[in-house]
Amino acid sequence: MTTQANNPLHGITLEKMLTELVAELGWAEMGRHIEIRCFTHDPSLSSSLKFLRRTPWARARVESLYLQHKRRLPARE
Repeated sequence: MTTQANNPLHGITLEKMLTELVAELGWAEMGRHIEIRCFTHDPSLSSSLKFLRRTPWARARVESLYLQHKRRLPARE
């Protein structure tokens, strides 16, 4: 079994990433960063998750935005 020591997304679900991004940025700001309809036109968590699970390039962009956003925030203890 391989370990995921160097994977910063290990153990973080797509739903958790999306939920945190929506709470921190909001749908409108996410739509400005990643121009996909599920963020800009009648956004919802369920429709976005469905789209992102089927679309690898969009999921990669959300993961990248999540990592960028987490690096900017101060560490919480």
